[in-house]
Amino acid sequence: MRTMRRPRAVSLDDRLGALAEAVELAEGRLDAAAVARARAVVERAGVRRGLSVDHTVVALAGATGSGKSSLFNALAGTSLSPVGVTRPTTSTAQAAMWDPEGSAGLLDWLNVPRRHEVDTETDALSGLVLLDLPDHDSIELAHRLEVDRLVAVVDLLVWVLDPQKYADAAVHERYLRRLRRHQDVMVIVLNQADRLSPPAADRCLSDLRRLLEEDGLSGVPVIATSVTTGAGVDELRTTLTKRVADRRAWASRLAADVGTAADALATAGGADRTPAGTEADRTELDRTGAEAGRTGTEAGRTEAEAGRTGTEAGRSEADLSKKLVGQVRPLTVALAEAAGVPVVVAAVAKAHRHRAVAATGWPVTRWLRRLRPDPLRRLRLGGPPGERTPLTSIPRADTVQRSRMDLAVRDAGAAASAALAEPWATAVRHSARSRSDELADRLDRAVATTTAGAGRRPRWWRAVGVLQWLLFAAMLAGALWLAGLFFLDYLRLPELPTPTVGRLPLPTAVLAGSALAGLLVALLSRLAAALGARRRARKTRRALTRAIETVARELVLTPTQAELTRAHRFTDLLTTARG
Repeated sequence: MRTMRRPRAVSLDDRLGALAEAVELAEGRLDAAAVARARAVVERAGVRRGLSVDHTVVALAGATGSGKSSLFNALAGTSLSPVGVTRPTTSTAQAAMWDPEGSAGLLDWLNVPRRHEVDTETDALSGLVLLDLPDHDSIELAHRLEVDRLVAVVDLLVWVLDPQKYADAAVHERYLRRLRRHQDVMVIVLNQADRLSPPAADRCLSDLRRLLEEDGLSGVPVIATSVTTGAGVDELRTTLTKRVADRRAWASRLAADVGTAADALATAGGADRTPAGTEADRTELDRTGAEAGRTGTEAGRTEAEAGRTGTEAGRSEADLSKKLVGQVRPLTVALAEAAGVPVVVAAVAKAHRHRAVAATGWPVTRWLRRLRPDPLRRLRLGGPPGERTPLTSIPRADTVQRSRMDLAVRDAGAAASAALAEPWATAVRHSARSRSDELADRLDRAVATTTAGAGRRPRWWRAVGVLQWLLFAAMLAGALWLAGLFFLDYLRLPELPTPTVGRLPLPTAVLAGSALAGLLVALLSRLAAALGARRRARKTRRALTRAIETVARELVLTPTQAELTRAHRFTDLLTTARG
């Protein structure tokens, strides 16, 4: 029978590392205050781990008149802290230390200058550093700030409540409710229990536990004490003894702080509001290769062309999520229109026919073709490969084309962010437009680079050109031969014997045959050039589509995917940090 393994608990190191990375990912994207608090937790954890882990800092916190100073003295076994009833007597924190050797750096970091060493014959509390804090409800702002500072950094919190103020909203809403993750490093003390009858004390404890459950602290130990009678003081001392002997309160406190900071980042990042299905979106990278291949097959103008393009798209889009793969084609089409690809493709075809006529046409008339401007040269395209490409003369995108391009870019961002909550959705949408100002220049350069060499001449042009000149030479020879015969006849000189082809004199046959052959070769060359122009146009369209898609990926899709991956990575890190 196979036994199921229990999931391995995430170590504190892993949780801190995850929180630190999440903070870096959230920088500039999430609420600055939440990010700063999380970074402070990481920095504080690094400092605390480098200080004495053999000492446990326990703070007694409570309201005015709760008797925490009296409890502090009772635990220390001597009168160290002045006691008051109706007004605060503790203005700054002071420390009672059991076996203080090695704790100086820790107390310096806590900024607690008032320190007392407790003389004791037993080492049960060895390593305990007990702090008596000012009143958290003091009328003095400095007292309240001191409490807030130390509550955020001590290893173990002992909240000292009294029968009159145990339900006070100040302690529950400002502190306890916000520390719901700190159950393992918290003890609740209902002090001055001697003022209540046993039944009243039981009812008070029951109501206190109910309030704590509402605060999310149902597992926190609750101890009723009385310094006057000594009831519960030994129980509290025993509880502290166990926590100190364990030497792990500091780690539990840091783990709770990490969890709280991760919760705050999750709230700021909308992780708790992310729609269902996001987990599936994060696994799309494993399934997009085949999807990309099918999607890519739609990119071409013809079925055969689309098949080849689809195979290449399947390889090149494997690093895009499924939603972005679906945006490749519409984005590429919109950018191609804005870049003037249809104009360029038409110019390539016209230039091929133009140059073919100039190279293979009848020498008698081909010079007329040279008087017409070359369609590619007019656009400043089609130079030799490797030649520095200047700005082209392609007509700039009109308002409609620019609008379609902007809409396609926005659609890519919207599709990628559809399953994200704010503010990550906004960050992803912004990343899609982050490099839009580079699009026009990059598209122009892509077109110029891709069309370089588009005017290369096929080898058969030269062969046909040589043939045309040979035919022209033959025609010229026939014409000169006839002219010589005419000249001899004009001078009444004896006629020279003239060969014939059938009844047709050979010079006439050479002249007429060469002229007709030249015209026929020119016509056939023009038909071949038309087919070649169509083939070259298709090839150029494919190359331009790939080049435009590369620009789309680099300037739009890749930044969008990077931000989308960042958002998903952030969510995964928070899961680790929360434990």
